[in-house]
Amino acid sequence: MEQIRISKLMSERGLCSRREADAFIERGWVKVNGRVAVLGQKASPNDKIVLDKTAQQRQTERVTIILHKPVGIVSGQAEKGYRNAVSLIQASTQYKPGISGQGKFNPAHLRGLAPAGRLDIDSQGLLVLTQDGRIAKQLIGEDSPIDKEYLVRVSGKLDERGLSMLRHGLSMDGQQLLPAEVRWQNDDQLHFVLREGKKRQIRRMCEMVGLKVVGLKRVRMGRVVLGDLPPGKWRYLRPGEKFY
Repeated sequence: MEQIRISKLMSERGLCSRREADAFIERGWVKVNGRVAVLGQKASPNDKIVLDKTAQQRQTERVTIILHKPVGIVSGQAEKGYRNAVSLIQASTQYKPGISGQGKFNPAHLRGLAPAGRLDIDSQGLLVLTQDGRIAKQLIGEDSPIDKEYLVRVSGKLDERGLSMLRHGLSMDGQQLLPAEVRWQNDDQLHFVLREGKKRQIRRMCEMVGLKVVGLKRVRMGRVVLGDLPPGKWRYLRPGEKFY
């Protein structure tokens, strides 16, 4: 049976991200079939891999943050003239501090905090930032089962054929897009549910059928909703709150 790097197996099993796996292995916190693993070691898909309790405790201490990203903020690395999403995570911008999740803001929660997925600079809505590689994999892994819901304000005319094409029939970057749920929310706003996330996908889809996006807001990722979180505010993912 083919041997695979332990870190890759751990990521595929949802134990942690590959980067986290390497860090845990270096610390001696991973066992394969009862023996402490070493960095670079390979194993078979049927081998038993166990995380030490210390590593499991580290994982429970890692936080996930729900942010209402405003227009004009970049999701990832800061760009010239623009702030990035992590810069909004401060005590003063926490929504209802002391009530949600892990309580009041702790500066240690900024360490290793990164967006799980993107939301372009011209869009607003729900953006997830996390220290937990398992959650990042859930949201942006190639086999992610999590869908995302958007409200999209558009200008232009759309007939039934164009609406049908948005639902299924468009290709992007040389690949046919997965089926999407698309319907009119009101006279100038479409409701999208996607199960993939190519760069600026909705904007590009709309352009293909003769529409221009004038406003885009993500309101849900899996079972987690934006709700009444104001723009520029954030909260911790609540205990028991899951994306699927």
